[in-house]
Amino acid sequence: MTGPAPTRRSGRWIERWDPEDEAFWQATGERTARRNLWFSVLSEHIGFSVWTLWSVLVLFMGPEYGLTPADKFLLTSVVTLVGAVVRVPYTFAVAVFGGRNWTIISASLLLIPTAAAFVVMEPGTSYSTFLLVGLLAGIGGGNFASSMTNINAFFPLRKKGWALGLNAGGGNIGVPVIQLVALAIIGASGGPRVLLGIYIPLIVVAAVLAALFMDNLSSVKNDTGAAKDAARDAHTWIMSVLYIGTFGSFIGYSFAFGQVLTNGFGRTPLQAAYLTFIGPLLGSLIRPLGGWLADRYGGARITLWNYVGMAAATAVLIVASMQKSLPLFVSAFVVLFVLSGLGNGSTFKMIPGIFQAKALAKGLEGEAAVAHGRRLSGASMGLIGAVGALGGVGINLAFRQSFLSYGSGTGAFVAFLAYYGVCFAVTWAVYLRRTAARVPVTAAAPEAQAQLSYAEV
Repeated sequence: MTGPAPTRRSGRWIERWDPEDEAFWQATGERTARRNLWFSVLSEHIGFSVWTLWSVLVLFMGPEYGLTPADKFLLTSVVTLVGAVVRVPYTFAVAVFGGRNWTIISASLLLIPTAAAFVVMEPGTSYSTFLLVGLLAGIGGGNFASSMTNINAFFPLRKKGWALGLNAGGGNIGVPVIQLVALAIIGASGGPRVLLGIYIPLIVVAAVLAALFMDNLSSVKNDTGAAKDAARDAHTWIMSVLYIGTFGSFIGYSFAFGQVLTNGFGRTPLQAAYLTFIGPLLGSLIRPLGGWLADRYGGARITLWNYVGMAAATAVLIVASMQKSLPLFVSAFVVLFVLSGLGNGSTFKMIPGIFQAKALAKGLEGEAAVAHGRRLSGASMGLIGAVGALGGVGINLAFRQSFLSYGSGTGAFVAFLAYYGVCFAVTWAVYLRRTAARVPVTAAAPEAQAQLSYAEV
């Protein structure tokens, strides 16, 4: 079966893009979408590595740097905060510049914090300088928002859970990869500048490949008003609360895990590095599975039970922290990482489904409903991603205060357990207790008046 090819103009712009048209998708759409997905993953992957760079660099910073554990937690909190804040303008940037063009720009910008860290990373540098350079590294967190907004527009609703999960999971893997590279460098008695020297050419490669192989979608350009509409919708903020619990946990624990091991369990930097990459790696790899499960069984259901698992793992962490049991602590922490990754996939799958359901409930049909849902879900993803990343700030600040007040992370874990309980209650009350009235999903399944409710998003 054949369908019309994407209509193009100069500068790698695609004028006509209709992934919900099965003939179009099978003939040319899927191939184009997948190509953009792979190179988006590469750029986002390196962005995550740069964003979490300081979670690794602090392990190199021994007594000669003159930093206390509280100083290091504050440093990583600042990096996480900037990464969260820049996600908002990065979301708008796709509509202003085009997905391909902004991927080139955002990848190239990663050279600034990496080169700056290369220059200042030595004993004797002031703490304020480290904070300033850490602020620059935060821009790596923005790549996620622009990448997700861009890839959301390329795929049909029935494929979004898998595609968004793969895109985000491939980016998230940037966290354990940089930790593994750091482990190898520390093990070989190398310095932090060796690590930075590896990433500078990789950034250039990512920018060049984006220029050569990615595309811009005209349908996404010049729709900056979508973010305002998404910001007015209550579901954007409800999903932000849920995403704090999943992605906020993932990125916050990624920054803090090594420091918790060194400060709470007396591990050396090398010993900590041997363990820190495991949780982020498994959490990243399982994110696409979370999206796939949400496609199959409903994002709200998967998210609800995922929070039950996260609460249980956190309860075990509290016991392990109080008993100073390193094997139990590491095992439970890895499980918590895995569940945070699974929940990342299921919560993000919910977003396009929610706005599609709302479009159909408003009486929109066919392409109008699909366009409305895609427009608002793409814009809301950036806002939700930004707020969710703020959870990482909260986690690092909570650990900082817990170690200052109690000498351990136990107090912080109690707070996290309470928050997961709130997320469970919100998911059940909003998306499962009273499922929305079922409405025809004519655009997603024109041949069989499929039904959609919030419980299935």
